[in-house]
Amino acid sequence: MDTSLFWGHPGKRDSWRTIFTLAYQSLGVVYGDLSTSPLYVYKSTFAENLQHSETNEEVYGVLCFVFWTLTLIPLLKYVFIVLRADDNGEGGTFALYSLLCRHARLSSLPNHQLADEELSAYTIDRPQTENTTNFSFSSCLKLTLEKCKVLQKMLLVLALIGTCMVIGDGVLTPAISVFSAVSGLELSMAKEHHQYIEVPLACGILVFLFALQHYGTNQVGFLFAPVVIVWLLCISAIGLYNIFYWNPLVYKALSPYYMYKFLKKTKRQGWMALGGILLCITGSEAMFADLGHFSQFSIKLAFTFAVYPSLVLAYMGQAAYLSKHHNLDNDYRIGFYVSVPEKVRWPVLAIAILAAVVGSQAIITGTFSIIKQCSALGCFPRVKIIHTSSKIHGQIYIPLINWILMILCLAVTIGFRDTKRLGNAAGLAVITVMLVSTCLMSLVIVLCWRKSVLLAIAFILFFGSIEALYFSASLIKFFEGAWVPIALSLTFLVVMYVWHYGTVKKYEADVENKVPINWLLSIGPKIGIVRVRGIGLVHTELVSGIPAIFSHFVTNLPAFHQILVFLCIKSVTVPHVRPEERFLVGRVGPKEYRLYRCIARYGYRDMHKDDLEFEKDLACSIAEFIRSERTECNDFRHEDLDDNERMTVIGTSSTQLDGIHMCENETYASPIIGTSEIIKSEQLRKRVRFVLPESPKMDIDTRGELQELMEAREAGIAFIMGHSYVKAKKGSGWMKKLVINYGYDFLRKNSRGPSYALSIPYASTLEGLKFEDPMSKMVIWNEAKFDVKCNHIFNSHIVYSIANNNFTGTITFALSHLGGSPSL
Repeated sequence: MDTSLFWGHPGKRDSWRTIFTLAYQSLGVVYGDLSTSPLYVYKSTFAENLQHSETNEEVYGVLCFVFWTLTLIPLLKYVFIVLRADDNGEGGTFALYSLLCRHARLSSLPNHQLADEELSAYTIDRPQTENTTNFSFSSCLKLTLEKCKVLQKMLLVLALIGTCMVIGDGVLTPAISVFSAVSGLELSMAKEHHQYIEVPLACGILVFLFALQHYGTNQVGFLFAPVVIVWLLCISAIGLYNIFYWNPLVYKALSPYYMYKFLKKTKRQGWMALGGILLCITGSEAMFADLGHFSQFSIKLAFTFAVYPSLVLAYMGQAAYLSKHHNLDNDYRIGFYVSVPEKVRWPVLAIAILAAVVGSQAIITGTFSIIKQCSALGCFPRVKIIHTSSKIHGQIYIPLINWILMILCLAVTIGFRDTKRLGNAAGLAVITVMLVSTCLMSLVIVLCWRKSVLLAIAFILFFGSIEALYFSASLIKFFEGAWVPIALSLTFLVVMYVWHYGTVKKYEADVENKVPINWLLSIGPKIGIVRVRGIGLVHTELVSGIPAIFSHFVTNLPAFHQILVFLCIKSVTVPHVRPEERFLVGRVGPKEYRLYRCIARYGYRDMHKDDLEFEKDLACSIAEFIRSERTECNDFRHEDLDDNERMTVIGTSSTQLDGIHMCENETYASPIIGTSEIIKSEQLRKRVRFVLPESPKMDIDTRGELQELMEAREAGIAFIMGHSYVKAKKGSGWMKKLVINYGYDFLRKNSRGPSYALSIPYASTLEGLKFEDPMSKMVIWNEAKFDVKCNHIFNSHIVYSIANNNFTGTITFALSHLGGSPSL
């Protein structure tokens, strides 16, 4: 049997040294949460009124369940199967959803294009040998998903539920980890006093943990792996000591027969105790979710040879100790610390607190990451995202989410104040995420891997039945803490679905109200106004056609820039877009209009560049398009309208080794030697030069167009923002009105706008807000923000003074068709 099917092989570029280094680092980032589960598993399990009898059937049964749960879920399911379902090296719930969307030709993004399917990361791998039956069933399932809108929505909701439970886990895991770590103090003081120390201390650690998020993990990240390694060695050593000192025959309890005896004797109490046992796999999903930071082989190596043996020894050691101690108070003194030798209890307590902090840090960072993915795919409102490291990919900080998590985490810690209810809440969140991944994984087996449907059914029946058993045991404790993750997930689910629904409807309204190309042709190359020097970037969500906001600007502004670019910055359903495939550039209208369309594509895990680097890449991509545009495509034809615009794939300036490069200097510079052609533009304040590669001599029109582009770049770039707001139609149902007019509108007003999200300089921004038009489904506002001062407001006009280095004047917006003044 080829073991590479399960283990995979290290990449050709990855040496064994690199693999071991990644495995070492993954211990601190991936396994912090999972490795601290021995702190609370036994205590949560025996909190369900289980009797710790002299026969030890309860202890042995719990150990047996823990061992086989660790073996079947993290080891068999994740290490051997799920980790293989990566999306170009990325993992997690949204990675599975993205993978399914590409293979079934679905997309949660409304501005999806066929050109996106030509991205190298979008490539769909086909098996070398396909079974005809498997291919037929896969094709039928794919067609069913493509045609049935209800199934598409169900698939999206399923992915969102898993995502919301991960966010809920980000609230509950830090609470139970830190609280369980400091619970060791209960052995050093009276039962009635220790709770007055534990809760304040746990809250203080949590506040300190969330306050440190602003600085990122880059400064102390190197300590994560050593802390977890010391912790694993510690629990392994304690486990071995307890096994050999108290009960060397405890290994017999690993027989599945003890699970049967446990359930037979304990009945309903035993079934409810499964909600505590499942906490032993808390953090298993992190193996898949953090796959993008490491490699499959390194994560598998770390778990199989370090984490898994350590956890098994720790649980066996606790069971060995408990099997010889039957006079313990189940609600108080049964747990991890009671099995720790008294001489090393305080050092172990310190290490446990550090390990709990590391484990909590991992889940908090994972929550930030998944919210960024959701935001990029249009499933979460725009929020401020800070990249805490310029070198390490994925280290981000989201202030709003951080403080929300902290407040909720403190609330559940203070509200519950015990491991039992915290464990009930955390357990339901963990098992729900795993159930979602099992359902999505069964679809991946059929749609993406083209395996037999029987294999997919066997997968979901085997793992789904195990997880459903644990899910039922957690759900039954709804009033004992399990309501918390349900309430949290429902809240986030409503927010995410409302935002996604409103985003789709807004885009559909923009498409319906876009201006036809014939309107542009009718007003001529001057666009009916004066063209002044500079580049105007008209930001739009549309990937084709002319946005309605552009006609509104043309109607009201006295001058427009000589180069106009319809800029669309969009996300695609792949984790990363190669820089060589970043831009899609095309021409809008005839050549003399100097109108271009540029679509900048980013993956859902890509980091957007700063504005200066982006401006340079944008100018170079347009210049490269002009230079490489085919002569036969220069003539505009009326059949080349809207959705049939010809787009060319252009990479960033750093990838154009044989393309155009741009040089900018504040003063005159000596010519660059060694290039065939250098186009110069003489300006005192800034000098921009396009350095062209060795190529046949270009025609006069192309040279003139490049000259115009350089002069415009020297004059500066203005970002023109157009906002389209949607309202429910008259006669729509009350639910749609509630969702669009109140829910989506509230989220839009309190989320980040595009100018902030894209780090556009505020002083270079001209924003267009649209006013309500009785003939339109959209709400349209207009407001200029480009060195703008609002002079005064009349009953029918708003007068603005607008000035920059190209023109100065007054703009009047007519409002007479409104029947009243808008509120500003």
